[in-house]
Amino acid sequence: MNRGDANTRAPHEDPATTPPRQPPHPTLNGAAMTTARPPAHPPLEDRLAAGTGWRDFLGTLDPVWRTVPGDFYDGPFLGNGGLAASVRRPQGETRLRFVLGDSRVRDHQDTGGPLWGGTRLPVGHLTLRTLGEVTGVDLRLSLLDAELAGAVTTTRGTVALTAFVHAERDLLVVRCRPVDGAEQVSWDFTPDPAVPPRQAFYPEQRPAGLEDNPPPVTTDGPDGGACVQDLACGGRTETRWRTTTGPDGTTTLRCTVAHSATDRSASRTAEAALAEAALAETDPVDTDLVDTDPAAAERLTATHRAWWHAFYPRSFLSVPDARIQSFYWIQLYKLACATRADRPVLATHGPWLEPTPWPAAWWNLNVQLEYWPINASGHPELDSLRTALEHGAPGLLASTPEAHRDDALVLGRSSQDDLRSEPAGVPGRTDPLPEIGNLTWALHTAWLAHRHTMDEPYLRDTVLPLLRRAVNYYLRFLTPDDAGVLHLPATYSPEYGTTADCNYDLALLHWGCRTLLDTTARLGLPDPLAPAWQDVLDRLTAPPQDADEGLWIGRDLRLTSSHRHYSHLLWFHPLHQLDPTRPAERDLLRRSLDHWLGLTGELRGYSFTGGASMYALLGDGDEALRRIDELLDGHVRPNTMYAETGPVVETPLSGAQSLHDLLLQSWGGVLRILPAVPGSWADVTLHDLVAEGGFRVSACRRGGVTRWIRVHSGAGEPCLLAPGRLAGPPEVAALDGTPGPLGWELRPDGLLAIDLPVGASCLVTAAGDRPELVVEPVTVPSAHRWGLPGAPQPA
Repeated sequence: MNRGDANTRAPHEDPATTPPRQPPHPTLNGAAMTTARPPAHPPLEDRLAAGTGWRDFLGTLDPVWRTVPGDFYDGPFLGNGGLAASVRRPQGETRLRFVLGDSRVRDHQDTGGPLWGGTRLPVGHLTLRTLGEVTGVDLRLSLLDAELAGAVTTTRGTVALTAFVHAERDLLVVRCRPVDGAEQVSWDFTPDPAVPPRQAFYPEQRPAGLEDNPPPVTTDGPDGGACVQDLACGGRTETRWRTTTGPDGTTTLRCTVAHSATDRSASRTAEAALAEAALAETDPVDTDLVDTDPAAAERLTATHRAWWHAFYPRSFLSVPDARIQSFYWIQLYKLACATRADRPVLATHGPWLEPTPWPAAWWNLNVQLEYWPINASGHPELDSLRTALEHGAPGLLASTPEAHRDDALVLGRSSQDDLRSEPAGVPGRTDPLPEIGNLTWALHTAWLAHRHTMDEPYLRDTVLPLLRRAVNYYLRFLTPDDAGVLHLPATYSPEYGTTADCNYDLALLHWGCRTLLDTTARLGLPDPLAPAWQDVLDRLTAPPQDADEGLWIGRDLRLTSSHRHYSHLLWFHPLHQLDPTRPAERDLLRRSLDHWLGLTGELRGYSFTGGASMYALLGDGDEALRRIDELLDGHVRPNTMYAETGPVVETPLSGAQSLHDLLLQSWGGVLRILPAVPGSWADVTLHDLVAEGGFRVSACRRGGVTRWIRVHSGAGEPCLLAPGRLAGPPEVAALDGTPGPLGWELRPDGLLAIDLPVGASCLVTAAGDRPELVVEPVTVPSAHRWGLPGAPQPA
């Protein structure tokens, strides 16, 4: 391995032949050009913000059901990050079910770890009891309103139905009104016993000493009921529901789920939730009157819709592919259904707990992929990973081998929101499995959240101290060879095997040391371990590889069989420790990708999203699009969910991030605008996508040419821009009331360095061009509806 300044060279570069890496925070130099004030541009016009713009746009993307959904992967889903519901008529059944889930409902026994004693637990389902058997549906899930609405047809008539899980209250609201025939409706609840989901798949793994939870107890009344599920640990889950019927015959169901970990307070919580829902934010009055007051019910709907109507406009993108565009916006809806900052970290199944052997959060890929899309889309209010890390130190300490708890931390493969995993392994040993990079990778995801928000307290108080201890765990096992090169003993590369100098861990260690040095310098916090971090960057062994296959799994393990995970490729994605803008590294990535994806048989959905993002790094939008299409063609189900034995939500969510990577990249201190647009996408619109450095980026591509780019600086970070395919030499002007002219220069490498203070906005166009600055959807050649839009089928 070549030695040199680790902040300027990747670990296999030759200082004699490699040009210096650009500094992470470029500044204008003395040759910077200050623009003459160009003619004024018109103000940016956001046409979605006017009138019914957002409703018209999202309305073209709503999934629809004209065939009765039969399982979770076919049907509509609702949620608020805690309470969730999915709708279907299971095979052999004759009535619709609303299957409940809640991300907070889990066991809290000390026996068996997160998959047994701490497992997520099912709740049960509500059945819509119609007089007739369900024969058809005509349902539409409004993304804008987060509301399911339409008609249910039975052998006795038709029922109009609307349903939503309230955005801010733990409340499922379903309204049903018979509109044809002799149909009537009622509701009943069927509990699911609080049995670990893994028991149905691996009963032989059930640990000794795990207590059975007592059976649930259900009580019914004329206008509702309750189900109490006590837990052996002393906790409780309670489901309560209430129905009322108005003068027009509309029956309204309100249902809530409450959970308490080690006491019986869930009962009081559930009772309070229904009482509060009955008031529907009115003044305290007779609740019996409020229940049937249409105005009160509308107020409950209005507060729900207000949250969602404020959610979507945080950012916008539109591409001329109906299927991908609709898929993308459903993923944003799904994210907000699945998690919020004050809710538990996402489990692999989200809040919809279907039969699964994965009833926990998985840290060797799943969690990371789940949270990436919130950054560019500008939704830190969904970042429950941050919450888990801010409060997870005790669990992380318990997960770390006792001999290393003084100043190191490590995380095993799975945990619940307390971050207490199964016992983590030790490098060089085989039991437990030494999969030790998971915490460092999770902290990279947290660091990305910081880079997009530039929230320095989060960086200083949470990311830095945890990363310091995660890297310390690695440092304890590094050993030099006779030449002084540092090596890691055998560790596990997720999904493949154990090997010394495992690329998964080398890449994470390299990123961790570089980030610790950059962070302590940025925050002005000198650290006595800085020389050790720099020593790792100077002396760490080069990534194991060869000239034909690219990157290996590790020093003594080549990639010789199909591998769904890209654990050996983290050097490139998502860590960006190797730079494909350099010819040698670009060639390495291309060879590695071709070899990895060329070994077929075990590739899965997230193999294609990872491949798409890496082809986007190469600027190969056509190949990236082909990988996204492979995901949608063969792996994503009708409602955009995905399964590997049970539901795993990270794969479709990572598909949204792959689309981000085609349209905006910001690694290495450079904003790359429209870096990998497929050749078939002549028109693209972006608005207020968030980039590292806290920049908000808008751009318009028309006829295969970038017409304009607007960049707003939210943090005053250095602005270095790769403007994409402009029609001519660039011109930079102040915009949105920013005092001008701005200082900028076009560098020899084609990058624009722009002096953009905090709060300022600039416009980049081809010199002399004065395009309309309009944000609106692009024209889509054909329509596409997710869901089950086919003709109704007989029951």
